[in-house]
Amino acid sequence: MGAALDPFPSVLAFDVFGTVVDWYGSIEREVAAHGLGIDAGAFALAWRAGYEPAMARVRNGELGWTKIDALHRMILDELVERFGVGHRLDETARRALNLAWHRLDPWPDAIEGLRRLRKRFMLCTLSNGNLGLLADMAKRAGLPWDLILSAEVFRHYKPDPEAYLGVCDVFDIAPAQMMLVAAHHDDLAAARACGCRTAHVVRPREFGPTIARDVDPRPGNDLHATDLLDLARQLGC
Repeated sequence: MGAALDPFPSVLAFDVFGTVVDWYGSIEREVAAHGLGIDAGAFALAWRAGYEPAMARVRNGELGWTKIDALHRMILDELVERFGVGHRLDETARRALNLAWHRLDPWPDAIEGLRRLRKRFMLCTLSNGNLGLLADMAKRAGLPWDLILSAEVFRHYKPDPEAYLGVCDVFDIAPAQMMLVAAHHDDLAAARACGCRTAHVVRPREFGPTIARDVDPRPGNDLHATDLLDLARQLGC
């Protein structure tokens, strides 16, 4: 039986990094493949840790609009020096490694869960990743989106309200008809503040095997799911 939601959402908008795809495992693998002799997991975590500060530089006006590919590259150039391997990665190697974010593997439940949800709902991305990145990722992994949307479309990174409300504008729906699906409580809280529905998906290993994640239900969310298959079940798909 589907969840009792009033009004029932018509569009499910998905956070991607961590919610649909395993960025940590994928980046760790790609870094290790370069044979740099460093802790690939620590490098992956440090790369991700630079993500929020880099977006903050865009929000506060220090940088003009800058897409995630470019921000990832700025972080990478700093990290290779910090890890002492800058001399081992030329421009070609750095460009190739930066594109690792285009090749993130989906969680094991993701594709089947999305396919089931797509039978009943319109599915789109709502990611801070740029459009080219998201398209490459979807093509490689077979992610069955109806539409790829990005902060790049709205020129506002989440959790700015313009990102969530921008999805509603694209589909010409009220905020209550859009449900954000995400593994991150801050993302979900920002969507709720805009009047959107929210579904929390548990990803306890998003940051690898040693870093604990807050996977407890929050009362403000409409749904709490163990994975995308569980979310499909709860939504009657």
